[in-house]
Amino acid sequence: MMRVYDLFIKGGPVMWPLLMFSVLMISCALERAWFWFRLLSQEDRIVHDVLDAARYDLQKAADIANYAQSLPIGRFLLAPLKLRQPTPETFSLAMEAAGDKEFVQMRKGDKLLETIVAVAPLLGLLGTVTGLIVTFSNLNIGGGGTTAEASKAAAGIGEALITTAAGMIIAIVALLIFRVQVTLQSQQIDYFAEVGSQLELIYRQVWYEPSATTPNRSLPSSTTLTSDPLSIEEY
Repeated sequence: MMRVYDLFIKGGPVMWPLLMFSVLMISCALERAWFWFRLLSQEDRIVHDVLDAARYDLQKAADIANYAQSLPIGRFLLAPLKLRQPTPETFSLAMEAAGDKEFVQMRKGDKLLETIVAVAPLLGLLGTVTGLIVTFSNLNIGGGGTTAEASKAAAGIGEALITTAAGMIIAIVALLIFRVQVTLQSQQIDYFAEVGSQLELIYRQVWYEPSATTPNRSLPSSTTLTSDPLSIEEY
């Protein structure tokens, strides 16, 4: 621990903004890891239950989605199911609008990570420059420098190397986190599209088309939801 602290101190003043970036990066990574863990560990079960219920009772399917609305997939499925006897076009439009909104939320933290990836190496380079300035300012060219001057010059070189390494490490880790997040987002876009298509197909085939061809059959209303939805853990 003291070794890390000593390296931090030797890195000079540029290490402080690099420390701030590393704290922000770790905080973002932990928050996004919890978000993706909750979503990926539960969304398949929610989707299965909603699609299975939608074949027999839209109201029950809406209630299940309502219970799971603490997750993006729950809000996505709830958006069309809570409409009152929508046309297929309105049903699809509601899903698209909800999906777009959820995808924006899934990109949370991307801008911060992109900033860290771009700025951290530049801060490391800045530390290199300031370290070299210290080095050359303490060199006594042709004057037979003392041991103290040599120590100061070595400290300047150390500052340059430490800040360069720190900036590159932070940028590399942030880039890896960003790429993982982008991959998960891409997978979710495909997954939402697949699930949305299945739900829309069920609505068309089971509820809308039979009601259009059978005058005595009407679409069920699926707008009555529980006023106090359960959390996803209770569901």
